[in-house]
Amino acid sequence: MRAPVTHAKETIVQAAGCVLWRRSPVDGGLEVCLVHRPKYDDWSHPKGKLKRGEDPRAGALREVAEETGYGAVLGAELPTLRYLANGRPKQVRYWAAEAGSGRFVPNDEVDRILWLSPVAARGRLTQPRDRDLVDVLLRQLEHT
Repeated sequence: MRAPVTHAKETIVQAAGCVLWRRSPVDGGLEVCLVHRPKYDDWSHPKGKLKRGEDPRAGALREVAEETGYGAVLGAELPTLRYLANGRPKQVRYWAAEAGSGRFVPNDEVDRILWLSPVAARGRLTQPRDRDLVDVLLRQLEHT
C-alpha cells in the first residue's frame, strides 16, 4: 500500500535588494556595484532574504549595508524577479539606490565588490535576469 501524497503549500522565499549606483569619483560616469558571493562563485546585485515581518525597503537597505558596507538612498522600485532557488520559489523586490558613504570589508558572504560601468556590469553579472535590472536603472535615471 502506498503512502498518501500530501501537498504542502510551498512558501515563497521573500527577498529584497538594490541596484546600487554612484557617480565615479574619477570621471563622474555612472557606476553600478556588484557583489561576489564565494559560496556560489557568482556576481550579483546586493540582495538577501527578508527577516520575519521586515519591510522590504528596510530589508533592501540592510542587505546593501551588510554586503557592501555602504549606506544608500532608495529610488524607484525596479521589477520584481521571480525564480527557483534551490528548488524553492523565490521573489526578490529591487530598488534603484544611490550609494552613500561607506567602505567595503570582506566577509563570509561577500568577499569582493566591483564598481563597474553599466556595460561592464551587464557583462560581469552571472544571471541573465540580473542584467535587465541594469537596463531599467539606466532608463529610470534618464527620466530623473
